[in-house]
Amino acid sequence: MEKRIKKYLLFLENLKFEEMEAPELERVRSEMERQIGFFQHERLIHLIVTVTFALLTLISLFASIFSQELMCAALTLLLFILLIPYIRHYYILENSVQKMYGYYDLAVRCLYNKHEVNIKYCFSEKESC
Repeated sequence: MEKRIKKYLLFLENLKFEEMEAPELERVRSEMERQIGFFQHERLIHLIVTVTFALLTLISLFASIFSQELMCAALTLLLFILLIPYIRHYYILENSVQKMYGYYDLAVRCLYNKHEVNIKYCFSEKESC
């Protein structure tokens, strides 16, 4: 998934939104909306998994503190080791989706400018058209 996100972000970065005609820009905007939806779903699933692992790690930590069993400590260590890659992956998903929002906002602003719609639509720090 990480390779797919990076490849898609590179694709968006290389697009010349300002030079696109309105129909092409609308197709790109529509595709971006669909891709953002896919990545948002992936992000939600990984958030649920990450929070579940974090809660299990905390429960295991408290169990190992109160029971002082070696197996509980081993379980806590194992869950903590598994939690680290989940946090990293969620971090990548979250930041990538935020970047996609910026590109989407840029595409919408450019589309409004092509149709000469006088609407202030600026939620992103990306260049304006």
